[in-house]
Amino acid sequence: MSIRKRTWKTAKGEAKEAWIFDYVDQAKKRHIKTFDTKKEARAYEITVMGEVKDGTHTAPSQSITVREAAKKWLDTGDKNGLEQGTLLQYRQHIEHHINPFLGETRISELTAPAVREFEDKLRKSPAEYPDKEDGKTRARYRNEGKPRSASLVRKVMVSLGSLLSDAQERGLVARNVVRDLRAKRVRGKERRADRRQKGKLKVGQDIPAREEIKAIVTALPDRWRPLMLTAIFTGLRSSELRGLRWEDVDLNAGVIHVRQRADRYNKIGPPKSEAGERVVPMPPMVLNTLREWKLKCPKQKKDKDDEGKLHFVFPTATGQAESPGNIIKRGLIPTQIKAKITRPLLDDDGKPKLDAEGNPMLTAKYTGMHALRHFYASWCINRKADGGLELPPKMVQERLGHSSFVMTMDVYGHLFPRGDDGSELAAAERALLA
Repeated sequence: MSIRKRTWKTAKGEAKEAWIFDYVDQAKKRHIKTFDTKKEARAYEITVMGEVKDGTHTAPSQSITVREAAKKWLDTGDKNGLEQGTLLQYRQHIEHHINPFLGETRISELTAPAVREFEDKLRKSPAEYPDKEDGKTRARYRNEGKPRSASLVRKVMVSLGSLLSDAQERGLVARNVVRDLRAKRVRGKERRADRRQKGKLKVGQDIPAREEIKAIVTALPDRWRPLMLTAIFTGLRSSELRGLRWEDVDLNAGVIHVRQRADRYNKIGPPKSEAGERVVPMPPMVLNTLREWKLKCPKQKKDKDDEGKLHFVFPTATGQAESPGNIIKRGLIPTQIKAKITRPLLDDDGKPKLDAEGNPMLTAKYTGMHALRHFYASWCINRKADGGLELPPKMVQERLGHSSFVMTMDVYGHLFPRGDDGSELAAAERALLA
């Protein structure tokens, strides 16, 4: 390895100079790289010496671009059987957030400063979706032209780190600068900052209030009553409800065994995590409703020898797994409107939309099935005197199928009774001073 100075004159007679680093890699191949200053060349030499010694060096001329590395990463995920929804999210991160800034950059040229600059650009520049079809409105494009949220920036950075890990395993890059940067950061601070931006879940805003749940239960139509009651009083995720089979419902013991889920494309697979495989008890209302529903439930033909048998608990009329959009558009939203659990429909400027007669237009207050899961969590947590189950935190985690106790407390910790309010505080004072 050697560093030498090169000088020359341009056609106009202007003096120029550069520093050339000449070296041989671990495969005995010669490479040359040019720098503006000797300091830069020396810093690169130190890095290369360590990489060649470890057998991990990849010369810039042999490196591939971020765009090419991303394609290899996505192909690997596809071959490894990742869910289509997960792959779609990764593709969106690549196409709309990573490639526009780094697509043509060679991965060997990604340095810590370059990655930090990319992260800053993500925060400051508005999101754009150039492949959006004209005349069609899609939910994933609703934030086009708006700054990316801290949460989205973090997810994109995680995808970039995974992309580089895949390239590192292939021997295409020596270091994963994204992982190196994240290792130096206090991740707890990142999570706390993210939670501060989102704010705590609030009853009546993110979590349906008890009176609202009563109104929803009363307004449920027969078609959606079994599914919605199960969602409200067992806390199963939408994907778990759609993938639920009758063989996993024990009507004698009064429990549901969560063993599989259906993704957004109705592909059946295991729960989100090991903790997602769990047993959830059913209250009497759900148990009785499911007993009645089993007699009416559409049957599904799985194969030639399976004619006229029950399979999914909440199928379509033809016995297939129900789609998530159908549940929301035909079940959750109309039921709320019937129950008068609504909010004003706002335009792009945040102002209420008016109908032809000048009256505010209304829409459902809660737009996703996860709101019912939030209610179930609050029901498990609330005091028995307030109509709750008053379960300990660890049991709440198990009922919800969270992968960690920390996750449960991060999301719902503020809902647990403090034990130092009102009468509890007065009783403790009396006992202390008696």
